[in-house]
Amino acid sequence: MAGKLQEFLTGARVDDAVFVLRPDYRAMLVAVDGLVPGPSDQASDAFLKAAEEAARRAADELPVELLPHVTAWREAYRAFGAKPQRTRNSVEALLRRAASGLPRVNRLTDVYNAVSVLHQIPVGGEDLARYTGPPQLVRAGGTEPFDTTADGVTVTEYPDPGEVVWCDDAGLTCRRWNWRQARRTQLSDGTTTALFILDALAPMTDEALHTAAEDLVSHLMRLGPDVQVARRLIAGD
Repeated sequence: MAGKLQEFLTGARVDDAVFVLRPDYRAMLVAVDGLVPGPSDQASDAFLKAAEEAARRAADELPVELLPHVTAWREAYRAFGAKPQRTRNSVEALLRRAASGLPRVNRLTDVYNAVSVLHQIPVGGEDLARYTGPPQLVRAGGTEPFDTTADGVTVTEYPDPGEVVWCDDAGLTCRRWNWRQARRTQLSDGTTTALFILDALAPMTDEALHTAAEDLVSHLMRLGPDVQVARRLIAGD
Protein backbone atom coordinates (compact mmCIF):
# COMPACT_ATOMS: atom_id res chain seq x y z
CA MET A 1 0.00 0.00 0.00
CA ALA A 2 2.91 2.36 0.67
CA GLY A 3 3.73 2.25 -3.04
CA LYS A 4 0.17 3.21 -3.97
CA LEU A 5 0.27 6.13 -1.54
CA GLN A 6 3.50 7.38 -3.10
CA GLU A 7 2.06 6.90 -6.60
CA PHE A 8 -0.95 9.01 -5.62
CA LEU A 9 1.32 11.79 -4.35
CA THR A 10 3.51 11.64 -7.46
CA GLY A 11 0.49 12.72 -9.50
CA ALA A 12 -0.14 15.81 -7.34
CA ARG A 13 0.77 19.18 -8.78
CA VAL A 14 0.81 22.89 -8.02
CA ASP A 15 0.16 25.01 -11.10
CA ASP A 16 2.82 27.51 -12.15
CA ALA A 17 0.26 30.31 -11.82
CA VAL A 18 0.17 29.69 -8.06
CA PHE A 19 3.94 30.04 -7.81
CA VAL A 20 3.76 33.26 -9.84
CA LEU A 21 1.39 34.56 -7.18
CA ARG A 22 3.53 33.30 -4.26
CA PRO A 23 6.98 31.98 -5.26
CA ASP A 24 7.63 31.16 -1.58
CA TYR A 25 4.73 28.67 -1.37
CA ARG A 26 5.40 25.06 -0.39
CA ALA A 27 2.95 22.17 -0.01
CA MET A 28 3.82 19.21 2.20
CA LEU A 29 1.53 16.31 1.27
CA VAL A 30 1.14 13.41 3.69
CA ALA A 31 -0.82 10.33 2.57
CA VAL A 32 -1.76 7.78 5.23
CA ASP A 33 -3.39 4.34 5.18
CA GLY A 34 -4.28 1.85 7.90
CA LEU A 35 -5.91 4.35 10.24
CA VAL A 36 -8.33 2.94 12.82
CA PRO A 37 -11.29 5.34 13.14
CA GLY A 38 -12.40 6.41 16.56
CA PRO A 39 -14.01 9.23 18.55
CA SER A 40 -12.01 11.82 20.43
CA ASP A 41 -10.12 10.13 23.24
CA GLN A 42 -7.86 11.01 26.16
CA ALA A 43 -4.78 11.29 23.95
CA SER A 44 -6.37 13.57 21.35
CA ASP A 45 -7.92 15.70 24.10
CA ALA A 46 -4.53 16.16 25.76
CA PHE A 47 -2.96 17.10 22.41
CA LEU A 48 -5.67 19.71 21.81
CA LYS A 49 -5.24 21.11 25.32
CA ALA A 50 -1.52 21.58 24.65
CA ALA A 51 -2.41 23.38 21.40
CA GLU A 52 -4.92 25.62 23.17
CA GLU A 53 -2.33 26.61 25.77
CA ALA A 54 0.25 27.33 23.05
CA ALA A 55 -2.27 29.52 21.21
CA ARG A 56 -3.01 31.48 24.39
CA ARG A 57 0.70 32.09 24.98
CA ALA A 58 1.13 33.27 21.39
CA ALA A 59 -1.85 35.63 21.71
CA ASP A 60 -0.34 37.15 24.84
CA GLU A 61 2.65 38.24 22.77
CA LEU A 62 0.92 39.36 19.56
CA PRO A 63 -2.63 39.70 18.21
CA VAL A 64 -3.44 36.67 16.06
CA GLU A 65 -3.49 38.68 12.84
CA LEU A 66 0.09 39.85 13.51
CA LEU A 67 1.60 36.40 13.99
CA PRO A 68 4.10 36.12 11.11
CA HIS A 69 2.64 33.14 9.28
CA VAL A 70 -0.93 34.40 9.73
CA THR A 71 0.12 37.77 8.29
CA ALA A 72 1.69 36.01 5.29
CA TRP A 73 -1.52 34.12 4.61
CA ARG A 74 -3.59 37.29 4.89
CA GLU A 75 -1.34 38.83 2.22
CA ALA A 76 -1.73 35.77 0.02
CA TYR A 77 -5.52 35.95 0.28
CA ARG A 78 -5.51 39.60 -0.74
CA ALA A 79 -3.30 38.75 -3.72
CA PHE A 80 -6.06 36.66 -5.34
CA GLY A 81 -8.90 38.98 -4.34
CA ALA A 82 -10.17 37.45 -1.10
CA LYS A 83 -10.89 39.56 1.99
CA PRO A 84 -9.04 37.94 4.92
CA GLN A 85 -11.25 39.63 7.52
CA ARG A 86 -14.30 37.87 6.04
CA THR A 87 -12.78 34.57 4.89
CA ARG A 88 -10.01 33.64 7.29
CA ASN A 89 -7.28 31.19 6.42
CA SER A 90 -7.65 27.95 8.35
CA VAL A 91 -4.82 28.49 10.84
CA GLU A 92 -6.07 31.95 11.80
CA ALA A 93 -9.59 30.58 12.29
CA LEU A 94 -8.31 27.83 14.59
CA LEU A 95 -6.02 30.13 16.55
CA ARG A 96 -8.95 32.45 17.23
CA ARG A 97 -11.10 29.53 18.40
CA ALA A 98 -8.41 28.25 20.73
CA ALA A 99 -9.11 30.91 23.35
CA SER A 100 -12.57 29.47 24.00
CA GLY A 101 -11.59 25.87 23.24
CA LEU A 102 -10.93 23.90 20.06
CA PRO A 103 -13.63 21.49 18.84
CA ARG A 104 -13.38 17.81 19.66
CA VAL A 105 -14.48 16.01 16.48
CA ASN A 106 -12.77 12.62 16.26
CA ARG A 107 -9.22 11.61 17.02
CA LEU A 108 -8.05 11.97 13.41
CA THR A 109 -9.40 15.51 13.03
CA ASP A 110 -8.24 16.40 16.55
CA VAL A 111 -4.65 15.45 15.66
CA TYR A 112 -4.35 17.61 12.57
CA ASN A 113 -6.12 20.57 14.21
CA ALA A 114 -3.67 20.39 17.12
CA VAL A 115 -0.69 20.28 14.75
CA SER A 116 -2.07 23.29 12.86
CA VAL A 117 -2.34 25.37 16.03
CA LEU A 118 0.91 24.24 17.64
CA HIS A 119 2.96 24.95 14.53
CA GLN A 120 0.86 27.91 13.31
CA ILE A 121 0.40 26.39 9.85
CA PRO A 122 -2.71 25.66 7.77
CA VAL A 123 -3.35 21.90 7.70
CA GLY A 124 -6.13 20.24 5.73
CA GLY A 125 -7.36 16.68 6.15
CA GLU A 126 -9.20 14.79 3.39
CA ASP A 127 -10.56 11.29 2.85
CA LEU A 128 -8.18 9.95 0.20
CA ALA A 129 -10.62 7.19 -0.81
CA ARG A 130 -13.07 9.84 -2.00
CA TYR A 131 -10.62 11.43 -4.44
CA THR A 132 -11.03 11.12 -8.20
CA GLY A 133 -7.51 11.51 -9.49
CA PRO A 134 -4.64 13.29 -7.73
CA PRO A 135 -4.82 16.64 -5.88
CA GLN A 136 -4.09 19.82 -7.82
CA LEU A 137 -3.66 23.42 -6.66
CA VAL A 138 -4.68 25.85 -9.40
CA ARG A 139 -6.12 29.29 -10.11
CA ALA A 140 -9.84 28.69 -10.66
CA GLY A 141 -11.64 29.43 -13.90
CA GLY A 142 -14.88 30.05 -11.98
CA THR A 143 -16.94 27.11 -13.28
CA GLU A 144 -15.60 24.32 -11.05
CA PRO A 145 -18.30 22.82 -8.77
CA PHE A 146 -17.87 23.02 -5.01
CA ASP A 147 -20.31 21.08 -2.81
CA THR A 148 -21.01 22.64 0.56
CA THR A 149 -23.89 23.51 2.87
CA ALA A 150 -25.74 26.76 3.47
CA ASP A 151 -28.26 27.02 6.30
CA GLY A 152 -28.16 23.25 6.66
CA VAL A 153 -28.99 22.62 2.98
CA THR A 154 -26.58 20.99 0.51
CA VAL A 155 -25.69 23.44 -2.27
CA THR A 156 -23.22 23.71 -5.13
CA GLU A 157 -21.13 26.88 -5.26
CA TYR A 158 -18.50 28.09 -7.69
CA PRO A 159 -15.20 29.86 -6.99
CA ASP A 160 -14.31 33.34 -8.11
CA PRO A 161 -12.18 33.44 -11.28
CA GLY A 162 -8.53 33.48 -10.25
CA GLU A 163 -9.21 32.08 -6.79
CA VAL A 164 -6.58 29.62 -5.57
CA VAL A 165 -8.26 26.23 -5.10
CA TRP A 166 -7.42 22.60 -4.46
CA CYS A 167 -9.24 20.19 -6.76
CA ASP A 168 -9.24 16.73 -8.27
CA ASP A 169 -10.73 15.48 -11.54
CA ALA A 170 -14.29 15.68 -10.12
CA GLY A 171 -14.25 19.27 -8.85
CA LEU A 172 -13.06 21.42 -6.00
CA THR A 173 -11.87 19.87 -2.74
CA CYS A 174 -11.01 23.15 -0.96
CA ARG A 175 -11.73 26.80 -1.73
CA ARG A 176 -9.47 29.81 -1.19
CA TRP A 177 -6.35 27.74 -0.70
CA ASN A 178 -7.22 26.48 2.80
CA TRP A 179 -10.44 28.25 3.76
CA ARG A 180 -13.24 25.69 3.39
CA GLN A 181 -13.20 22.03 2.43
CA ALA A 182 -15.76 20.32 0.21
CA ARG A 183 -18.23 17.86 1.71
CA ARG A 184 -17.36 15.20 -0.86
CA THR A 185 -13.83 14.55 0.38
CA GLN A 186 -14.14 15.53 4.02
CA LEU A 187 -12.95 13.18 6.73
CA SER A 188 -15.61 11.02 8.37
CA ASP A 189 -15.84 8.79 11.41
CA GLY A 190 -15.08 5.87 9.08
CA THR A 191 -12.01 7.27 7.30
CA THR A 192 -9.12 4.80 7.14
CA THR A 193 -7.00 6.40 4.41
CA ALA A 194 -6.37 10.12 4.38
CA LEU A 195 -4.49 12.98 2.73
CA PHE A 196 -3.11 15.86 4.77
CA ILE A 197 -1.92 19.11 3.20
CA LEU A 198 0.39 21.46 5.11
CA ASP A 199 0.59 24.91 3.47
CA ALA A 200 3.68 27.04 4.06
CA LEU A 201 4.70 30.58 3.10
CA ALA A 202 7.70 32.63 4.13
CA PRO A 203 8.70 33.34 6.87
CA MET A 204 8.08 29.66 7.72
CA THR A 205 11.29 27.81 6.94
CA ASP A 206 11.61 24.41 5.30
CA GLU A 207 12.95 23.12 8.62
CA ALA A 208 9.84 24.31 10.47
CA LEU A 209 7.61 22.78 7.78
CA HIS A 210 9.35 19.40 8.09
CA THR A 211 9.08 19.60 11.89
CA ALA A 212 5.32 20.15 11.65
CA ALA A 213 5.01 17.20 9.27
CA GLU A 214 7.06 14.99 11.60
CA ASP A 215 4.79 15.94 14.50
CA LEU A 216 1.71 15.08 12.45
CA VAL A 217 3.12 11.73 11.31
CA SER A 218 4.26 10.76 14.81
CA HIS A 219 0.71 11.17 16.12
CA LEU A 220 -0.91 9.49 13.11
CA MET A 221 1.30 6.44 13.60
CA ARG A 222 -0.44 5.90 16.94
CA LEU A 223 -3.86 5.57 15.30
CA GLY A 224 -3.49 1.95 14.25
CA PRO A 225 -1.05 -0.97 14.35
CA ASP A 226 -0.51 -1.01 10.56
CA VAL A 227 -0.39 2.69 9.65
CA GLN A 228 1.63 3.44 6.51
CA VAL A 229 2.74 6.92 5.45
CA ALA A 230 4.07 8.56 2.29
CA ARG A 231 5.21 12.17 1.97
CA ARG A 232 5.99 14.62 -0.79
CA LEU A 233 7.12 18.24 -0.71
CA ILE A 234 6.10 20.42 -3.66
CA ALA A 235 7.94 23.74 -4.05
CA GLY A 236 8.63 26.22 -6.83
CA ASP A 237 11.84 26.14 -8.86
